[in-house]
Amino acid sequence: MKPARRIGLALLLLWSLVPIYWAVRTSLQTESDARATPVQFLPLNPTLENYRTLLTGDGEVPAQIRRSAWNIVIECGAATVVTVLLATLAAYAFARMRFRGRKVIFYTVLATMTLPAYTTLIPLYRIMSQFSLVNTYTGIVLVYVSGFLPLATWVLYNYFSSMPVSLEEAATVDGAGRLQVLWHIVLPLARPGIISTALITFLFAWAQFLFPLVLSSDLSTQPLTVVIAGLQGRHVVPVTLLDAAGVLAIVVPVVLALTFNRYIVNGLLAGSTR
Repeated sequence: MKPARRIGLALLLLWSLVPIYWAVRTSLQTESDARATPVQFLPLNPTLENYRTLLTGDGEVPAQIRRSAWNIVIECGAATVVTVLLATLAAYAFARMRFRGRKVIFYTVLATMTLPAYTTLIPLYRIMSQFSLVNTYTGIVLVYVSGFLPLATWVLYNYFSSMPVSLEEAATVDGAGRLQVLWHIVLPLARPGIISTALITFLFAWAQFLFPLVLSSDLSTQPLTVVIAGLQGRHVVPVTLLDAAGVLAIVVPVVLALTFNRYIVNGLLAGSTR
């Protein structure tokens, strides 16, 4: 590797990892240690008290963190399930079935990915308001699904298109219907693609901030990312507790990314091969 690339990689790692390290370091300190001068780059007396407070402690702030943690799991999980289900059916139809307007519909769906997401924020909010879906799980999940469905369809379309048609034709000759072929032949073979799509969708949903911020104005449906950002403005919260909440918010995506890195990379590459 050339020296310039090494320097660039080192700067990129510093830019990405130093804030995470600093949050972890602060979350393992008491409030007095965190504010002590000179700055302690390593926690001299590490403690897990901040995490215990958030996970099991009493008080308004820990209760909000725990509630918002459940909210983000429910919203991301539901959005992932619905998105993968619809994308699987749509991608298989586009890859295998021939019908009038197939290419026009397919490329129209893909074209929506080029639209800046923020341009749809106000129209989506007005639609959700008219149907009384603001501050509901359903409204947030529907918005997530509408945003992630084109990419999920594109990724799965490439998986289905790369699979040999001969297996499906053989099953059809044996008397299997279209849904039987999909369930017994296509889905088992496309399992890596489906897992990749589910992981990408879940991680994208977990990282959302602006849409749930606008669509959920009370704590009943606000996800963890929104609640953490709003705590400092609504309460006097110790910085150590805020950093502990931030660390908890990134644990799930970090574990998923490290554990299923191969699936995520394969899914992203599959979406760029056609």
